Formats: sequence, C-alpha cells, structure tokens
Amino acid sequence: MEASLEIVVRSTEIDVNGHVNNAKYLEYLEWGREEWYERAGLPYERFLEMGIQTVTVNININYRKECRQGDRLTIRTRPKKVGRTSFVLEQDIVNQRGEIVADATVTSVTMDAVSRSSRPVPEELARFFPDHT
Repeated sequence: MEASLEIVVRSTEIDVNGHVNNAKYLEYLEWGREEWYERAGLPYERFLEMGIQTVTVNININYRKECRQGDRLTIRTRPKKVGRTSFVLEQDIVNQRGEIVADATVTSVTMDAVSRSSRPVPEELARFFPDHT
C-alpha cells in the first residue's frame, strides 16, 4: 500500500540559499509516514492501544533537486521490508513537474511503550510489507 500526501512549500521553510532547508525534508518525510500510518488504519492512538510505539533509528536520504517557495510536492510512502523488531519504509518527494527531488529509506523499531525496549513488529503492521510471511 502506498500513501501520498500533497504539500506546498511555505516561506518559513526556505533557507538563506533561497531553497528548502535540508532539515525540512526530514519533516516532510515524517508527515508522509504519519499519512501512511493513518491510511493503514494505524494512527498513533492504535499503537498505544497495542502497547507499542515506533522509533526512527535510521534515515538515509538523497537530495536530488532543490525546491523553492510555492512548489507543490507529493510525499509518497510505501513499505519496503519487515524484520523481527524493525521495518523499513521507502519514501520519495516529487515536485509538480514529476521530478524526484528527494528519496529516502527510513528504518524504525517497534518499542514497548512501558519498558521502552524493542519488541516484535505486530501482525497488524507487518501484514503491509511485501516480504512478510
């Protein structure tokens, strides 16, 4: 399942070079992941009901093209792979011309909300991943 989120670059996201600050891309990706969870029927509240939280442990991002104020961007998020306690989402950001401006792989770990230690990815989440058995 892929989720898409459309945004417009705002003036407060621009740095002294006149384009989107690199740190903002991480925020855009986070918004995209939240959209994916929502569309999967797994909002934050559902994770808490299961007694878990997810923690981002690695982001590998490639910045491909600059973005400027007023650009219309689409953040696309899809599941890539799942392990015992971790999972990877693939994401890209595409501009209004269909060009990929950034792409990333994001690894998260499922954590017990009380003990704060890793725990197996619940079936309710794992079932979305293509390599899930």
